[in-house]
Amino acid sequence: MKSRYFILSVVLSVAVIACSRNAITGRNQLSLVSDAEVQNMAVSEYKQFLSQSKVISPSASKDAEMVRRVGNRLITAIQEYYKKEGLSNELANYSWEINLVDSKDVNAWCMPGGKIVVYTGLLPVTQTEPALAVVMGHEIAHALAKHGKERMSQGLAQQLGGVALQVALANKPAATQNLFMNAYGIGSNVGVMLPFSRSNELEADKFGLRFSALAGYNPREAIPFWQRMAKAGGQKPAEFLSTHPADETRINQLQSIMDETVRDYYKPMTGSKK
Repeated sequence: MKSRYFILSVVLSVAVIACSRNAITGRNQLSLVSDAEVQNMAVSEYKQFLSQSKVISPSASKDAEMVRRVGNRLITAIQEYYKKEGLSNELANYSWEINLVDSKDVNAWCMPGGKIVVYTGLLPVTQTEPALAVVMGHEIAHALAKHGKERMSQGLAQQLGGVALQVALANKPAATQNLFMNAYGIGSNVGVMLPFSRSNELEADKFGLRFSALAGYNPREAIPFWQRMAKAGGQKPAEFLSTHPADETRINQLQSIMDETVRDYYKPMTGSKK
């Protein structure tokens, strides 16, 4: 019992002294690792993941070319958005990469620094380019909102006593790597149903919708996409038992901000696929 109270006191103490304010969400987050640290780790983990996966070249696949095209449009829109908001420095160390990986898993993710992967198993559910943009925008929003960094910091506090990342890597490299992989959903077969908190997921929905609209894709495609995801998802636990928002909650949230998103951010590109 005493050890449990000690661990709780450590976590609370760390949370008090190690918080940072996210640039786009305005929310304070637990931050035990620096952006540079997680981005350096992402470069290594991304390279290793690709070396162990079947990466599909855009020159050999229309699907891979589409994924690359959608990703590049989102990146351009995000860079312009950050510049307009005076936040370009937030993206200064981003080195964007976009790859399509051959896998039946319904999944996509974005590591710190803009390391993006889409799985082929996701494409039959997205079906359209705008729906793919919604999903990729959602995953990029997770990275920009630093949800994975926040989750990894929570893991360091709860599982490793709040030690610095370099200390954790030196003393418990396997456990620390697992924290990173779990924080960013790499290798997960639960698709965009990543294990972020409900508030994080809804936050990513909001900004992901905004980014896809700024990239010229109709954000209204988010609704039929999530309806397809609901049908493809099978049995799910009740919302209060899950960190992921129920499909009905997510769709209602998206519908509540849809008109505002379309009005303020949707900029269709003439002569291109919407």
